Amino acid sequence: MRTSRLRTVHPVLWAGWAALAAGAVLCVVGWYGVSGERFAERQLPYLASCTVPGAALIVSGAVLLAHGRGSIAAARVEELYGLLVAAEPADEDETGQAALAPLAVSGELLMVPGGTLWHRADCPLVAGKAEAVPVDSKLVASGELGPCPICEPVEETD
Repeated sequence: MRTSRLRTVHPVLWAGWAALAAGAVLCVVGWYGVSGERFAERQLPYLASCTVPGAALIVSGAVLLAHGRGSIAAARVEELYGLLVAAEPADEDETGQAALAPLAVSGELLMVPGGTLWHRADCPLVAGKAEAVPVDSKLVASGELGPCPICEPVEETD
């Protein structure tokens, strides 16, 4: 899928680079012709036949390069979307929606001193942090700490 899309984009990029190169050559030839003429009426043919078309080719080459790069990015996004859609969902529940596995299942509750949330011990927000300490039940009871929205711990009743 990726190679077929990118093969159609590469000619646009090559055309853009070719237009830029041809425009640069025409501008150099026009400049060289104008610089060799003393009178303005003898410089106008070089401006009309080389410099103006050269500038137009440079602009069109820049537009082609921008379009080609945008097409490559769009092809990559479509490829990634195809991979995402093709991925098999986990288990489906009775509603037909994919059931998400819980992120953390540990029963031990932790908090970070100075924090506002309490977490399960295997929550990715506190896992491996040396400063994480067991939850103080007074802070939970007073409402100073709230449950983590990621691991969704349940409050222990003592």
